[in-house]
Amino acid sequence: MSLRICVLGSGSSGNCALVATERTRLLIDAGFSHRAVTRRLKQAGEDTSRIDAILVSHEHSDHVAGLPSLVRKLRKPVYVTPLTESRLDWQDAEPAIEKFRPGERMVIGDIEIDTFTIPHDAVDPVAFCFSAGGIKIGLVTDLGYLPESVKQAIRGCHVLVLESNHDLDMLKVGPYPWFVKQRVMSRVGHLSNHAVSQFLAADYDRRPEVLVLAHLSEQNNHPEIARLTAVDGLRSAGAERTRLVLAEQHHPSEVFQF
Repeated sequence: MSLRICVLGSGSSGNCALVATERTRLLIDAGFSHRAVTRRLKQAGEDTSRIDAILVSHEHSDHVAGLPSLVRKLRKPVYVTPLTESRLDWQDAEPAIEKFRPGERMVIGDIEIDTFTIPHDAVDPVAFCFSAGGIKIGLVTDLGYLPESVKQAIRGCHVLVLESNHDLDMLKVGPYPWFVKQRVMSRVGHLSNHAVSQFLAADYDRRPEVLVLAHLSEQNNHPEIARLTAVDGLRSAGAERTRLVLAEQHHPSEVFQF
């Protein structure tokens, strides 16, 4: 059995990823329309008709803007916490809802999913780890810091998709209003490049073969700054062999398969 992930797009304008085995295909979040998801899946060698379920991490629009159109077209179950579901606008869609609570372990097809709470300014935000055939993939974005519970949850991943949202200096001098800057920098905001580097240097277990930096801000970050800052952390951890990849907003990543 193989387990694979493709980040279909990640950033402030939309987020969506595919996690799949030969039997089961899951969409994580739905920040793009059905048409955009279909196009991006095709680039990854996949087809929307084979999707089995959609998982929702939280209710912010860059993660759910395309959810109604996907529900109408795919007619597949949506897995979501009760509090998050209460904040969603389904428009005229009629989803089949499967509710879970943070910390709950689920099984969809042949994929086991661990859910865990993350610190973000949403009503009930969660992140996920996916396991199948002895392979583990973590998908963790939209969190202001990395509490010990999250660090433990992502240990042992073969692929880790981790937010590296902003460069602190760029954010401070950037165009956002000050209250937005405060929100982004807060403990319920978004991870900075520096916070990621600190985590890598001090708490990284060196297990992941691939580390994907995700949710990079187009206004307050630069891919090369994010990459170099993460490289510093990996070097401090003695993890230079970890392959470092940056997810993009407008194009899907390669398919990482194990």
